[in-house]
Amino acid sequence: MNCETQKHVEAFLTQLWLQDGLSDATIAAYQSDLQQADKCLSDGQLIQATADDLQFLFAQLLEQGRANSSLARMRTSLKRFYHFLIASKVRENNPVATLGKAKQHRSVPSTLSEEDVSALLAAPDTESDIGLRDQAMLELLYACGLRVSELVGLELGSLSLSDGVVRVWGKGSKERLVPMGEAAIQSVIDYSERARPRLLNGKRHHNLFLSARGRAMSRQAFWYRIKHYASLAGISQNISPHTLRHAFATHLLNHGADLRVVQLLLGHADLSTTQIYTHIAEARLAAIHQAHHPRA
Repeated sequence: MNCETQKHVEAFLTQLWLQDGLSDATIAAYQSDLQQADKCLSDGQLIQATADDLQFLFAQLLEQGRANSSLARMRTSLKRFYHFLIASKVRENNPVATLGKAKQHRSVPSTLSEEDVSALLAAPDTESDIGLRDQAMLELLYACGLRVSELVGLELGSLSLSDGVVRVWGKGSKERLVPMGEAAIQSVIDYSERARPRLLNGKRHHNLFLSARGRAMSRQAFWYRIKHYASLAGISQNISPHTLRHAFATHLLNHGADLRVVQLLLGHADLSTTQIYTHIAEARLAAIHQAHHPRA
């Protein structure tokens, strides 16, 4: 990436952070897409690329085996970048406007049965400080359908235990209030009163969940913890923190929750994002009908 291109890309990323309030992870994804596009095009061509240039770019990425979802994200990154260049008087048109949209085939997210979730939540050793912390994190993750970044980013003032709600800052710095449920509330109380002071060891920290050294938990650290508890619970499938978010949505729909309510709880901007879970719920309901209806 030459100096001129780098200058415009950095200005674009700065705008995403300052004006749009996008998360670090989202901004990093835009940066990665633009770097990949610049690498595939000839030096300096990204700024003045034509629609034909971009068709060539996407053809190259297809040959490399990039998924349709990845191409769609690249298209979005380029479209926003060229809008920025137009507003900055660097170019006059957006070459992405004439490109066809990549067809996306959404895969149904993996989830867990209610029995598996119960086993996972019971796996931590609550006689230890780390076990109390991990059980509170797992209970809160499942009770509220949080993203792992939202979970580890929770601060002390994010929770109202008396009201039973947690204030979450999601994608695009959008705020939402999510009910916690009695099991999650009690787990957080147990952790806060018994384990957190010992993890702090006389220090201070505004984050709710702390590492063994009294620092903020990282997404990577919790990812390893949930893998560990899945193994203890005898769960053979490959799971991640996001699996509990999927389970949260699926189990709510299985028990009759309205799709728009689930959308609000998950913090989805678009209802179509939430609708992917209806496929799982419908499959589950069909299996129940098959097993229990006398004329199925």
